[in-house]
Amino acid sequence: MDISLFIRTFIAVFVLADALGNLPIFLVLTKGMEPEERNRVVDRAAIVATSVLIAFVFLGQPILNYLHISMASLEVAGGLLLLLIALDMLKGELDTPVVQQGRDVAITPLALPLLAGPGTLTTVTLLVASDSDSIYMNYVSVVAGIVAAMLITWLIVRQSDRIDKWIGAEGATIATQLLGFLLAALAIEIGVGGLKELFLASGPLGWA
Repeated sequence: MDISLFIRTFIAVFVLADALGNLPIFLVLTKGMEPEERNRVVDRAAIVATSVLIAFVFLGQPILNYLHISMASLEVAGGLLLLLIALDMLKGELDTPVVQQGRDVAITPLALPLLAGPGTLTTVTLLVASDSDSIYMNYVSVVAGIVAAMLITWLIVRQSDRIDKWIGAEGATIATQLLGFLLAALAIEIGVGGLKELFLASGPLGWA
């Protein structure tokens, strides 16, 4: 396993899932539920989000190939998307999703898009395509990072009542902003890598 890639994946997925920052949203969505029912909602959301992310690890590149999108272009677009999300986290302006009556909140919006949103899907696709001696090791490292990050996220959300009382609204805001700062750094690294690859592929003056 590539430990460096595993750690990058873990940090990226955990930060984007933003379990601490999303605790108030989760409590609102599950208000009035019994503890057992709330736990079942958390379990379903974590399983669905993890499954979608792992599926995208294997399907992301074929989709890009079908659409004729280069990995460098995705890196630039992904970096910009992650940077926008990070800026919203830093400013505390992430939108609260609107839930339609009768919808299973475990699927939408908890699993999608809170735990596995567009930014996370883009990120795992980029990470699995990282330079490595073995693409097999990339798949193993990224999948392991996803599972580890989602496991920690699941544990945090499972204890939402206790954590919310312990850290309060201000604590959740601070945690979200700190995670947003880490995400901004990761976004810039990904975007700059894509720009370098596009620039080198086009030549020093932008000519092929």
